[in-house]
Amino acid sequence: MLERKSTYSIGNVPAGFQTEVERLKAQAVMGWDKEFRNLQWYGLQNGMRVLEVGSGPGFITEQLVHSLPDCEVTALEYDKTLLDEAERRIVPPPASRLEFVHGSVYETGLADNTYDFVIARLLFLHLHNPLDAAREIYRVLKPGGRLVIIDIDDGIFGAVNPDSAVLPAVIRKLAAHQAAKGGNRYVGRTLPRLLTESGFCDVDMDAVVQHSDLHGIEGFRQQFNINRYTPFYKNGMLSTEEFEQLSRLSEAINSSPEAYAMMTFLMACGRKPGHSESEA
Repeated sequence: MLERKSTYSIGNVPAGFQTEVERLKAQAVMGWDKEFRNLQWYGLQNGMRVLEVGSGPGFITEQLVHSLPDCEVTALEYDKTLLDEAERRIVPPPASRLEFVHGSVYETGLADNTYDFVIARLLFLHLHNPLDAAREIYRVLKPGGRLVIIDIDDGIFGAVNPDSAVLPAVIRKLAAHQAAKGGNRYVGRTLPRLLTESGFCDVDMDAVVQHSDLHGIEGFRQQFNINRYTPFYKNGMLSTEEFEQLSRLSEAINSSPEAYAMMTFLMACGRKPGHSESEA
């Protein structure tokens, strides 16, 4: 039986499975064009063997398959329910180019030196042992292969309009809650050091900004859905005043034509030492 060493479980999401899947879809697809541009900049090419770790319901997997028609893509996911959702949804699956693997990022069960490129999107903030995960990814990469981690850092979360004076305090509380469970919502700032300590070289980092004026407001509405914060209010983590202000912010994002939101995602890349077959 696989051991869970992560703070994320879709079964514990108060909004329910389908609502959470829709939120994950909006989160994944609205910034894909920019993320794909940067992935290509970091060396992702058509024809490579690509591994996505923590692939969830498969929205990024689907983008990879369609954007890279000659790639072999492996989607690795710990949660069997999410893996089944991806297999059900990506129809018809190109069996020769797409493989679903039920496994842990800590112990993938995959062979050494197999993949040209690995993508970990919004996974490392949830991991109890990120260094172990990065070293396992290092193992399955070919010499010269690259890992790109796409993740957040709540210290540079973003911005919303109308401005909410309470939001920074709420973000800090949520980060503390995540840390108490073993995760890290400030993981973005640690990624260069994490990659270096895992053995990667040529480490680099960049940022991708998603803005509702560019990508649409719908994805942000789901991120600020007040139902996501209700459990924290009910368990006393958020005060009545904080919850009421968040409710007003959620309402404004849903209804005000003046509302907008911006979020920052960080992308860190490292290369496994050695030469790839294409460089040989």
